[in-house]
Parts: sequence; structure tokens; C-alpha cells
Amino acid sequence: MMSSRLRKYFVTGLVVLIPLVATSYILWILFDLLDGILRPLVTEIFGVYIPGLSLVIMLLLTLLVGFIANYTIGKKGVKLFEESLCRIPMVRTIYLAIKQASDILFMQKEEFQKVVLVEYPRRGIYVLGFVTGSGVEEIQEKTSEDVLNLFVPTAPNPTSGFLLMVPKKDVIVLDMSVEDGLKMIISGGLLAPTNEGR
Repeated sequence: MMSSRLRKYFVTGLVVLIPLVATSYILWILFDLLDGILRPLVTEIFGVYIPGLSLVIMLLLTLLVGFIANYTIGKKGVKLFEESLCRIPMVRTIYLAIKQASDILFMQKEEFQKVVLVEYPRRGIYVLGFVTGSGVEEIQEKTSEDVLNLFVPTAPNPTSGFLLMVPKKDVIVLDMSVEDGLKMIISGGLLAPTNEGR
């Protein structure tokens, strides 16, 4: 009796501690990794290592680049830089692959308009997808359908997936938020959204 209780307490303790310890460890590794990028430069300038300073400088630099890239001159500069990189054969392959992955990972919420269900790959089987826009005019004309562009990510890796062009009448729009839809895909269905707050 006592041993079964101790086992239960031990297992409960592990369930509570493992995520906390693992999360703390991963965050520490990420902090050390990101803080280390500009550490030599910051140490050279200030003559002493100040924990977190290079990370703060890097975050401010990222904000500055994002601010500049949101304006016409910045957009032209980024485009020119990307075109230059894409002229180098090996660099082009690596850069484009990473850019595509980051575009999906950091896609703004408004770019995914709605979460939907669509029957795929056959009738009676449903997949979760995200509306990214209306179909191209040529496709709308040639199919004589009101077509929607759907991005269907693969689980648990939402950086890959495929594009479906589905008639609007065959799409079931859900009340689920985009964040909940992404969580469901990343967790393989383990983190299902609740109806609370709706």
C-alpha cells in the first residue's frame, strides 16, 4: 500500500518536474546561444562580458532591421540583397530553403484567414487547413468554380505542407482560431481547442 502511494507520488513529481526542468534547460541553452552571437564584439567594446547585453543588442538590431524593411527603401534593399545571394549556386539553395521555412513559421496571423475542414484525400476523411486567399483568376475562370486557396500543413511539422485549391462550397469553415489550429497540428491532435470563452 505504502509502496504504491510512494510510486504514485514519485510519478506525479516527475510529471511536474520534467517539463519545468526541460523548459528551463532549453531556455538557458537558447539564451547562451543567442547571447554568444555578439559576445566577442560586446566584450571587445566594453572590455568586460556583461551577461545578456549582446542578446539585448541583437534584439534591438532585429527590431531596427524589421523597421527599415517595412518601408519602400528597406524593401528594395532586402530584395536587392536576396537577388545577390540567389546568384551564388550553393548559397541560393540553403538561403531559399531557410527563407521558406521561416516565412511559414513567422507568418502573420492575418495571412491565415480562417481554419477550415476539407475532405481529403477522399470523401469521408477530413484534414485541417488554412484559407490563404481566393483562387487565381485564371483558375476561377477555367474551373467555373469559386475556388479558395488552402494551405494544409503536415503534422507535427507545420513548415511543410501542400496547397489545395478547393471550391468554396466544399469547405467547412470552423470557429477555431488560427492559433488553436496550429497548436492542434503541431501537437498531432493532442492539444484540441476547448469551447471555453466562445
